[in-house]
Amino acid sequence: MKEEIWIEKYRPRRLDEIIGQESVTSRLKSYVEHEKLPHLLFSGPPGVGKTAAAIALTRELFGERWHENFIELNASDERGIDTVRTKIKTFARLAPRGGADFKIIFLDESDSLTDAAQSALRRTMEQYSSTCRFILSCNYSSKIIEPIQSRCAIFRFKPLEHGDISKRVRWISEKEGIMISDEGIEAISEVARGDMRRAINALQSAAALDKVIEREMIYDVTATVSSREVISLINLCLDGDFEGARTKLDEAIDRGVASGEILDILARRIFDIPVSDRMKIELMERIGEADFRISEGANERLQMEALIAYVSLRGK
Repeated sequence: MKEEIWIEKYRPRRLDEIIGQESVTSRLKSYVEHEKLPHLLFSGPPGVGKTAAAIALTRELFGERWHENFIELNASDERGIDTVRTKIKTFARLAPRGGADFKIIFLDESDSLTDAAQSALRRTMEQYSSTCRFILSCNYSSKIIEPIQSRCAIFRFKPLEHGDISKRVRWISEKEGIMISDEGIEAISEVARGDMRRAINALQSAAALDKVIEREMIYDVTATVSSREVISLINLCLDGDFEGARTKLDEAIDRGVASGEILDILARRIFDIPVSDRMKIELMERIGEADFRISEGANERLQMEALIAYVSLRGK
């Protein structure tokens, strides 16, 4: 029997099961209580519960037959105006089933829709508002045109806290009979960066190797590096030890760690580095420059070595 993907296995089925978004779920529960629903716009980073909230809301509104009055479309796959004119419009014009007052169309990654598709969607939302409700999910609400935003109740999802992720990871570990150390859970929380999907994927990947999970396993299976390693690398630079820092950088890159991963951790932990505010500003500027050049196709190793060379010179 093939192992089930844990992301789907442990997806929240009810609004009460969604963690870290209490302000959002409390408002959604009021819609369920009154059995009334406006058009909704869910905005926030990946893996924080937007899709789970949409499906859980639908389940609680329609019960066991929720599939009959619900359709989910990924706008990044079907982002043109034809999708709005065919799939969305066809479903919207059908009457609700099972005595429901309305149907729900869930558009995931709706910020990928073209402007023409969004303009067509605006009209569709108006035309079928008596029998259909739209839930739009996006990472950046600024990419949704104003006429659509004004028609929706906006819910902003925040990145999950370390404590929320740790609690969920520990619960899944107990369900799966996995032994995981406190340091391992801390590593998953760090790697996840507020994204529950990433946390569960890391846990399942590590569990596929061993039922006893330690800290280093998490960094190995996710091809990431810990914050303490990045801080250690920069401290070597500040001490003027360019060769030592270069060796540590090579070790991380040889393990498959992406340079962007190192830059991201460094940018988030820059205030933990014992240097002056001016040096932190200069370092942040260099991090941004290296990240931009790498994104434009420059040699990653060369850019990273240039960064540690600069810090080594300034450190001296």
